[in-house]
Amino acid sequence: MNFGTEHAAVSYLPGRVGVADFKQAIEQAGYRVLEVVEEDVVEQEARLREEAYRRLRRRLVSAATLSLPVLLLANWSLVGLDGIFHLPMQENFVLQLLLTLPVQFWAGWPFYAGAWAAARHRTTNMNTLIAVGTSAAFGYSLVATFLPRLFEIEGYSAEAYYDTAAVIITLILLGRLLEARAKGRTSEAIKKLMDLSPKTARVVREGREMEVPVRDVVVGDRVLVRPGERIAVDGVVVEGGSAVDESMVTGESIPVEKRPGSPVIGGTMNRLGSFAFEAMRVGKETVLAQIIRVVQAAQGSKPPIARLADVISSYFVPVVMGIAAVTFLVWWFFGPPPALTYAVLNAVAVLIIACPCALGLATPTSILVGTGIGAEQGVLIRSGEALETAHRLTSIVLDKTGTLTEGKPRVTDLISGGSLSKRELLALAAAVEKGSEHPLGEAIVRKAEEEGVDLPKIEGFRATPGHGVEARVDGRVVLLGTEKFLRDLGIDPETLKSEAERLAEEGKTTMFLAVEGKAAGMIAVADTLKPHAREAMAALHVQRLEVLMMTGDNRRTAAAIARHLGIDRVLAEILPEQKAAEVRKLQAGGKRVGMVGDGINDAPALAQADVGIAIGTGTDVAMESADITLMSGDLRGVVTSITLSRATIRNIRQNLFWAFGYNVLGIPIAAGVLYPFLGILLSPMIASLAMAFSSVSVVTNALRLKRFRLPTAG
Repeated sequence: MNFGTEHAAVSYLPGRVGVADFKQAIEQAGYRVLEVVEEDVVEQEARLREEAYRRLRRRLVSAATLSLPVLLLANWSLVGLDGIFHLPMQENFVLQLLLTLPVQFWAGWPFYAGAWAAARHRTTNMNTLIAVGTSAAFGYSLVATFLPRLFEIEGYSAEAYYDTAAVIITLILLGRLLEARAKGRTSEAIKKLMDLSPKTARVVREGREMEVPVRDVVVGDRVLVRPGERIAVDGVVVEGGSAVDESMVTGESIPVEKRPGSPVIGGTMNRLGSFAFEAMRVGKETVLAQIIRVVQAAQGSKPPIARLADVISSYFVPVVMGIAAVTFLVWWFFGPPPALTYAVLNAVAVLIIACPCALGLATPTSILVGTGIGAEQGVLIRSGEALETAHRLTSIVLDKTGTLTEGKPRVTDLISGGSLSKRELLALAAAVEKGSEHPLGEAIVRKAEEEGVDLPKIEGFRATPGHGVEARVDGRVVLLGTEKFLRDLGIDPETLKSEAERLAEEGKTTMFLAVEGKAAGMIAVADTLKPHAREAMAALHVQRLEVLMMTGDNRRTAAAIARHLGIDRVLAEILPEQKAAEVRKLQAGGKRVGMVGDGINDAPALAQADVGIAIGTGTDVAMESADITLMSGDLRGVVTSITLSRATIRNIRQNLFWAFGYNVLGIPIAAGVLYPFLGILLSPMIASLAMAFSSVSVVTNALRLKRFRLPTAG
């Protein structure tokens, strides 16, 4: 059960039990099973919350309306009304009883139902304290109304405390209403995600354009999107182009250009042009639906720190009832007259002020807000355990390709070694690589296309795998490949040697170009670093974390990138199957390791790490292989997840401190320890007000997390 989300998760063996068994178990536990009609998840969530809020408000308004005259009657003489209209005590008590009955047994019914359900399983909960406390005050008053002689002593006549029972229930309902409103704000992030999905989509079927509910869109449908509209489901652009704002899914604020072949994500906002796309994932398979499921699962999970609260809570209520019983006996045997009255009121005050509502909310509300904030910033945290563990990390290990770098080689340098211009050099190199499937060749062709270079026709193409290619261009023999490739063919690229060494020191791969048997130039290709990579590394160092890079690349290339980024250590020439073992070595050395990788190739290492952080981009979200997923691929998300973890755990500790501290301080005062020294007793009504607002204060403190801002590296 999660009190923050008001959801329960059930783990079961499908072959052994099913829905019918769950219903039976729930009914045997004293609850009613509600049949949920299939409907839009956003509308269902909003409707259920609104209905619960209205029911609670109706009970509160009724209780408050009836409690006010009860208070007035209880203080009839004190406020001077006895001089206007004399009301005999017996009649006064009966009027109070009639007004209190609906408050006690209708407005307060949820407390009795909860207490009874717990009692059937021989356990107790916060409802037990409220039900027992208010029933004690009500029962005492009932006896005082009809059998007043039992309490009469010299100089004292029986008093009724119907106002105590009625006002306690009213104040606790007020606290729960305020708590429900505050809790509604804690789940704003998930609501925002749910609201991203449009209700309808414009599709083309049988040559006709029609508008259909999003749930009716099927894979293969051609979906049309106009400027300013949200994209209905996941798909691939087949016609047109635009810029799409993906910020609410990826956390990336800059609109992404879309053209035929580009993936689009359901729920994102089309900004400029119109386009058509083919639906690829619909319903529960869309990225947005996956994100919502991950966030909901995280918000419903418990971090290890919550176990402390769970253990204490399991003993707390019985201990409190024991303290209340001792309080009653001490006041009855040793208290001043009327001893029984003091005994009942102080025991009730102990039961009410100790109600552990705040304790039950301390952890889940912070988790709810923390994971929601992460989702808003493109950081998907899969569980409360991951959120807690992240703040203890001492070392961050980053994969290179696809994590620190873009994963796509790009041309970085064009070095002319003779009479060729850089543009001519690029044209010849791209011409001989045209149609090549080699990543380096593709990078050269892509560079030529970006520069608008016209490619001459070639003939006699021949490739030497792993070394280079050869072709005739405009009657001239052109070679492109490694230094060894040229030397094996009798060509000496000595004039380019110093430049080649400089580029190699920078971690770049060089390819030599020769025309008609003479070295004519050189092209450098590198897997470029991701934007903000250097900023993210600096921010990790600010967090006092050791930063390591793990890669299969050669040590020289890896060291060059590490120097540029300010990375502390390099683990180079590591095969994929060795990565998990390297993480284990670090853990064996006493380090808590966070592994950052692409979520697929690095899956074993991600699973081995204390916290696995997967780089996900757009529709390729590797949620299953890591504890945390960075939707946009921005490495600053690593910093966000760690700082958010620290902020959330700090918030949980504050909540637990105040929840425990409040009870430790309040229970002795309610029991009357100050009475012998200061003559102070705590009214049960004041105790109920304090208890109600302790829960609100815990939720309000959790909401402070909404002001979370990522610290800068500077």
